[in-house]
Amino acid sequence: MRALVFGASGQIGAPLLRRLHGAGWDVLAVSREPRSAAPGVQWLRGDLQHCDGLPAAVDAIFSCGPLDHFARWYAASRIDAPRVLAFGSTSAAAKLDSADPGERDLARRLREGEDGVLAAAAVRGAAATLLRPTLVYGAGRDLTLARIAAFARRRGWMVLPARATGLRQPVHVDDLAAAALAAQSAAASPGRGYDLPGGETLPYREMVARLLGAMQPAPRLLELPAPLFAIAFGAARLAGVARGIGDAAVGRLREDLVFDADPAARDFGYAPRRFDAASAAAPASG
Repeated sequence: MRALVFGASGQIGAPLLRRLHGAGWDVLAVSREPRSAAPGVQWLRGDLQHCDGLPAAVDAIFSCGPLDHFARWYAASRIDAPRVLAFGSTSAAAKLDSADPGERDLARRLREGEDGVLAAAAVRGAAATLLRPTLVYGAGRDLTLARIAAFARRRGWMVLPARATGLRQPVHVDDLAAAALAAQSAAASPGRGYDLPGGETLPYREMVARLLGAMQPAPRLLELPAPLFAIAFGAARLAGVARGIGDAAVGRLREDLVFDADPAARDFGYAPRRFDAASAAAPASG
């Protein structure tokens, strides 16, 4: 079996390569940066805009990068692949009605990307599956828990607004890689999209408290009333610390973002681990 993997050096792509190799696949992995060959893995230099050396046919294509970019590439490509699996995000639903125009645009692009992949697969007679993770962690490269851990490690503390009790389902990157490999061979998964939450649902405040508690020494968690937090958050923005975090994201700290894992469990045995705070707190891995 031969696979083509986009986003292969990313936080989901790296564990997927390990799992594909362990399952006996030959892998063509695409990266913008030059990389040394590894057992069972041949690296191709390029991205979804241009990549030399792409094969005429593979058994499966896995996309672990931006879904909208992959959808455009896939629609225009000529590679024969009977199976396609592409990662998107539950942000397609969670941010659909956001007050932030940038977040609404992200949700739109994700949904259009899903539609584009399924439509292109239908034209080719291929079987496509969409995978939507929740809050990803485990490689030290995500923009939520890894960012919190890095901030708290530098300063010795982390600030949250009071009553940040919205429910979250953090999901480990290796569980996502396992899901992609399992979904590839599942008879029920073609033509469908699956939400992939983690194995534990917990309040945002508890998630952060456990993250900080797994660090040595453990940073302090400070909870501020809304007016004081607004002042602190404004100061962080001015200092460039809270870059990319908008008011809509802060408002969601009190909202539940909960997704159903039962369809994935039923169709390909999805069984993610409970929240592993130590893994979430670890510095970036390869």
